[in-house]
Amino acid sequence: MPISTLCLVLSGLLWGTGGLIGTLFSQVTGLSMMSVAAYRLLTGGGLIVAFLTLTGERWPTGRAAWIRIAVNGLLSALFQGCYFAAISLTSVSLATLVTIGGTPVIVAIVEHARGHRTLGRAGMITIAMALAGLGLLAGVPGGGGGFGEAALLASTGMALVSAGGFAAVTLLGASPLKGLNDLTLNGLGFSLGGIVLLPLAAVVGGGLGFRPSLASAGLLAALGIGPTAVAYTLYFRGLRTASASTAALLSLIEPLAAAVLAAVVLGDRLSATGIAGAVMLLAAVIRTVRAGSALTIRAASALTASPHRGHRPASREVITTRSTARAGSGVLMPIPW
Repeated sequence: MPISTLCLVLSGLLWGTGGLIGTLFSQVTGLSMMSVAAYRLLTGGGLIVAFLTLTGERWPTGRAAWIRIAVNGLLSALFQGCYFAAISLTSVSLATLVTIGGTPVIVAIVEHARGHRTLGRAGMITIAMALAGLGLLAGVPGGGGGFGEAALLASTGMALVSAGGFAAVTLLGASPLKGLNDLTLNGLGFSLGGIVLLPLAAVVGGGLGFRPSLASAGLLAALGIGPTAVAYTLYFRGLRTASASTAALLSLIEPLAAAVLAAVVLGDRLSATGIAGAVMLLAAVIRTVRAGSALTIRAASALTASPHRGHRPASREVITTRSTARAGSGVLMPIPW
């Protein structure tokens, strides 16, 4: 398995722990999930910034780097805030299905439109399998779930904006800037995103205050380190060589990991439909991993066969490759990515 694919798989697994840790933190503190999301970004970003400061990392210079950091932070606040707004209008399952399922579709369409990657028959089959599996795993409220038409439309719109926000983060991550490393981008970007979310969480999320305790401090640290600081750093590391569409598809590991954790830690049990969805999702992930491995082997072969190896790739495929929740139970609240 290529290093880039391994990093993407690990990031998905770590994101899967975010729902469980975030739910436990919410239960201990009494905070809403919108407030939890704000604290998550602030803690993850703050820990990275502290690490960079202690290690003597130089801050980025140049207008382009700071613009990228600002855009990354605002997009992080956007997809987190819109996701929880979608939940407040309808349900966890519908918001999760549209948000997490919409991201790989948006990325694939943008990459295809920009000519970076052609979505062939195999890619379309994989995306269809992933979406069908996610739908079965998350579930959709039958008959609209008793929600009004306006609420359904507004919630779907918010969820699509959230999906678009994370798709934009993924597409930008596939085009790294020279002189701006992943840790600096995420540390400063998440800190900005958390600050942007604070007033929204204070007004819409029911406040930010809670009584500190050893349990709440430990859970907040775990939420900031694992599914935030480490997971996103691995994700952007994988995006250095993997295509954006591959990364977006592998992010669907998150609801799979969340479902397994809910079963092991909380004792939740998936229905037969949920199990079928998990199997389909897993099959789509395996297809994506195998396709990524095969593409890496072909790229390496092309470089080896080129009379100018070591200078530039011999095929357009190599160039384009480089440029490029569990939900529904009411117990475990998924925090996307």
